[in-house]
Amino acid sequence: MDIVDPAINDYLLAHSEPADEVLRDLAEQTRRELGGRAGMQISHDEGELLTMLVRITGARRAVEVGTFTGYSSICIARGLPDDGHLLCCDVSEEWTSVARDYWSRAGVADKIELRIAPAVETLRSLPTEESFDFAFIDADKVGYPAYVEEILPRLRPGGLMVLDNMLRDGRVLAPEGDDDRAIDELNRALVADERVDVVLLPVRDGVSLARKR
Repeated sequence: MDIVDPAINDYLLAHSEPADEVLRDLAEQTRRELGGRAGMQISHDEGELLTMLVRITGARRAVEVGTFTGYSSICIARGLPDDGHLLCCDVSEEWTSVARDYWSRAGVADKIELRIAPAVETLRSLPTEESFDFAFIDADKVGYPAYVEEILPRLRPGGLMVLDNMLRDGRVLAPEGDDDRAIDELNRALVADERVDVVLLPVRDGVSLARKR
């Protein structure tokens, strides 16, 4: 299911802040080297949305679950102030080695800390104080509920959590597998969760914004 007509998607890209050379090169290398798996990379308009959300919230400390080749982390880091910090959680040395190269090219490497380990383990190892201002989740879908539960206690009141792929190409209407069911159940849980205010947007494959009360 096309959540938004492809022609409108093209129009959105044409009328958003354009990608610079670093992001264009990263997208091209990801497509060239990873083929079909390149679809895990966020689109440029979603990346610009992340940058804007980070700036709007005034975030200084951020966490990302699922870094892949680094597109979203660059966009988040660019929204942070010079002394901001982004913790990236991923399990792949191969994919994040590409990210490291582009963090340097983008001039944001000094803002980013990468931990290679299951994200739940990384998150659970962190202090439970409310230290994060912003969080982005874009990883294995069945893991989303656990990531939410680990991040929320560590997110300051008024902090923003952004979750990707929350429409599953429309399959949330009739879940076909474990990933679809996990996201559908999480959507239902978030809208009933008294800890957050949530809005689900038809951006690309569905983006949820959950603001901690």
